[in-house]
Amino acid sequence: MMINSALPPGLILILGSLFLPALVGNARKTLMLLLPVLTMYFIWAVPDGVQLTVPFLDYTLEPLQGDKLSRLFATIFTLMAFVGGIFALNQKSQIELLSAYAYAGGAVGVAMSGDLVSVFIFWEFMAVASTLVIWSARTKESYRASMRYAIVHLFGGVILMIGVIGQIYHSGSVEFGAMKADSWWTWMLLAGFLINAGAPPFSAWLPDAYPSASWSGSVFLSAFTTKTAVYVLIRSFPGENVLIFVGLYMVFYGIIYALLENDMRRILAYSIINQVGFMVTGIGIGTDLALNGAAAHAFAHIIYKALLLMSAGAVMYEINKRKCTDLGGLYKAMPLTMICGTIGALAISGFPLTSGFTTKTMIASAAADQHIAYAWFLLEAASAGVFLHAGIKFPWFVFFQRAPGYVEREFGAKPKDPPFNMRLAMVIFAVMCVGLGVYPDPLYAILPNPVDFVPYTSTKVIHMLELLLFSGFAFFVLLKMMKRTLTITLDFDWFYRKFFNLLHEEFVVRHGGAAFAKFRLACLKRVDVIINHIFKHHGPHGILARTWPTGSMVLWVAILLGLYLLVYYI
Repeated sequence: MMINSALPPGLILILGSLFLPALVGNARKTLMLLLPVLTMYFIWAVPDGVQLTVPFLDYTLEPLQGDKLSRLFATIFTLMAFVGGIFALNQKSQIELLSAYAYAGGAVGVAMSGDLVSVFIFWEFMAVASTLVIWSARTKESYRASMRYAIVHLFGGVILMIGVIGQIYHSGSVEFGAMKADSWWTWMLLAGFLINAGAPPFSAWLPDAYPSASWSGSVFLSAFTTKTAVYVLIRSFPGENVLIFVGLYMVFYGIIYALLENDMRRILAYSIINQVGFMVTGIGIGTDLALNGAAAHAFAHIIYKALLLMSAGAVMYEINKRKCTDLGGLYKAMPLTMICGTIGALAISGFPLTSGFTTKTMIASAAADQHIAYAWFLLEAASAGVFLHAGIKFPWFVFFQRAPGYVEREFGAKPKDPPFNMRLAMVIFAVMCVGLGVYPDPLYAILPNPVDFVPYTSTKVIHMLELLLFSGFAFFVLLKMMKRTLTITLDFDWFYRKFFNLLHEEFVVRHGGAAFAKFRLACLKRVDVIINHIFKHHGPHGILARTWPTGSMVLWVAILLGLYLLVYYI
């Protein structure tokens, strides 16, 4: 076995997370900040190529390999763990902190793995850790959501495992690299990856689970699962044409459901699917510019989405309200939270001078360069839709829409900006949103392919401003239609939930009930027979419970000893 001094950097977060519950106070906070810093150091210490091999059966696993794509995603995952850790310093749930850091370590592990088996191991580790992040909110809603989340991801894990086994069996290699969806096992791999990306028909797990986590848990959840899916899709299926259509579906699915939603965190959850749709579309286009755009947009998305969920989490932390119908008028009581949330909203909309503009335009430009007209038109229309649901709707209904003091009058709450550590985390990501928008060259420099793209041309800037400003105008013209009420929106999961409920009622309750009753009665009768038999021999009057004279016992011992000697010498 070849083992270099380097070990997978993700193990630092995973193993280090085990010590968090044992520490308290400043010691725990110090470790929370130290673990991502150490992980980041080791990520950038990994040179290109395979750095660790482990023999497994007839194969050689490569749990640590480095290249530009791996380092890009491992870097943003670790940065997210660091800033998310700052935001969560006040979190009292030991289980959440442990599982969130282990979750981040699993994501780094996926990004740095060079073979299918290692990817699968870290992938499933993430599923378990993220389930615990949801469950750790310790509410009835979070428990049920975590169970549904686990079912979907275990199902996706089974599909992925079938694909991994099929690929290894037919190729004779565990290598994790570019492939084509031209066989049933590669289609299974693709399906397993897309389930984690929130692709149809299993998109509903994301808005069902993420808003059920705590005020800090949803921040971690927004970063890792869907973006590791983007990473593996870039690595394994670049240029797969079907991904263009899957991505475009996700783009508009997220917009429509976010516009219908009343819960501020569900709005942001649906917009995750929308934004991942942009990335999946770029992967489907498959050119160097498109893949760079998908990777850069994933990097930027983790930052501005975490910022948006931090601002929503700060509101929850202060007043414990989530629905737009209960919010508004917070811009005076929580000015810093409002400013940071608005910056995140502008970034997700792709407003010039924000990170969303310098990354999202790469994908649209790639579609135009390849003359994929339908993709370009739909992506441009979707940019206006993003501004409607996340760029304006979220900050308007959460921080504005009503006069200051509404929350105080209605609920007796006294909201204010959250504690210093939460404000600091929001400011760090807000500065990064603007910094990467004004000066994107450091991000472009670490992208997987050479970058020859200029985001700030007069055509691109004017075109984007036209889209966004007219979209904003439409929002306020149609403001009465945009206001939400206490409604329930049915998603695609209604079909399979209803289907399995019908199966349960038809075969288990109706037909299976009588059969189960007969089986139960037969089991009880058999148990009674066994109990009676035991009682007959071991009960107070049983033969084995009688008192035997000492002489009889000696006699039987002598007889048995004699038989033993006889058998031994014959």
